[in-house]
Amino acid sequence: MKKWLKYIVLGLLDLISVGVLFFFIWTQQTYEPSEEMTRLVEESHKTDGWVVHEPGGKAKAGIILYPGAKVEPEAYSYLAQQLANSGYVTGVPDVTLNLPIISTNKANELMDRYPDVEAWYVGGHSLGGVAAASFVKEHTEETEGLILLASYPTEGSSFADTETPILSIYAENDGLTTEAKIKETEPLLSTDTTLHKIEKGNHAQFGMYGPQKGDQPAQIPAKTQQEIIANTIYKWLEDQI
Repeated sequence: MKKWLKYIVLGLLDLISVGVLFFFIWTQQTYEPSEEMTRLVEESHKTDGWVVHEPGGKAKAGIILYPGAKVEPEAYSYLAQQLANSGYVTGVPDVTLNLPIISTNKANELMDRYPDVEAWYVGGHSLGGVAAASFVKEHTEETEGLILLASYPTEGSSFADTETPILSIYAENDGLTTEAKIKETEPLLSTDTTLHKIEKGNHAQFGMYGPQKGDQPAQIPAKTQQEIIANTIYKWLEDQI
């Protein structure tokens, strides 16, 4: 190999290495649970890579919620707690490099852990919803429906012309998954889709981790938005079961 070509190859490898390093560092700069969330949910409930909240008695069904990109799963603990209090075992996973789209099959772990739970609903927040849509599309026999929180399917996992039960919750002041984006991707949803808009809510308050870059300010408290989400999911599930 000519010396100049060798230098070019080594230079390109160095650039790739630096790019990989910066990407890894970026993925580790996560959104952590807010102080308010840790006050509301004092116990972590995290074991074996999952935040899991269980109901007091027999679970009506199971809910799996993929976190948003670079959001710690504990940030959804209050929502998981509320859903568990309504009778649903609810789990939020750790995902590879804090990017749910890399761990689309993660839901299988919790489903295997609770073999007595007969019905599973899989959902997620933002990029987590994209991952959930991909999982549900590929596991129609093992899942009963899809829950989208400020999210939507991709064209590759379109539910158009299907009867898959879908609940899509979005927020008025969402600066990331905007109302325009929800409208644009509505044709990718099934014929059995329920859309619910949270007035004055925003993107970050689908979890409890504080402000998020690119989002708009919410005009309602985070706890209020969380309770609206939990109640909306509960009412939808009660109609499904």
